[in-house]
Amino acid sequence: MPEKKIDPVRPTDDEARGIARTLIAQVRFAALGVIDPETGAPSVTRVALVPGPDGVPMTLISTLSSHSGALKANPACSLLIGEPGAKGDPLTHPRLTLQARAEDADKTAHRDHYLSLYPKATLYYDFGDFHLVRFAPRKALLNGGFGKAYVLTPTDIVP
Repeated sequence: MPEKKIDPVRPTDDEARGIARTLIAQVRFAALGVIDPETGAPSVTRVALVPGPDGVPMTLISTLSSHSGALKANPACSLLIGEPGAKGDPLTHPRLTLQARAEDADKTAHRDHYLSLYPKATLYYDFGDFHLVRFAPRKALLNGGFGKAYVLTPTDIVP
């Protein structure tokens, strides 16, 4: 008798939505994955992160960075949001992989909001080479801890 495959992905529920939204609301940095336009290879960097007023994550990126050029060439990207706690196995702590599309955001309109959540950016926010990017969710994979895997839609992330 063939073994029955068990789907490790749980049905999305309010707890999963809450974990994902909390990660976006509270985490102030993430790993950003892009495709290098010169090589076609994945490239990952760390970025500062704040939730926009609508809950969509945003970051400030210098046009001098390689990931800025990569996002201009291909706005499809991924963010890994969440950090392991001080104790225990790092794989038991919640983390969210957000598949998104990078979009320009109004840097002037969001200045006060961004700086209220990431005040250290005051040092460079107004530099001319920096632009504000929002990461419009397309799909998300939530690992809410051991045995808690979920697939989330954009409306699960941003109501």
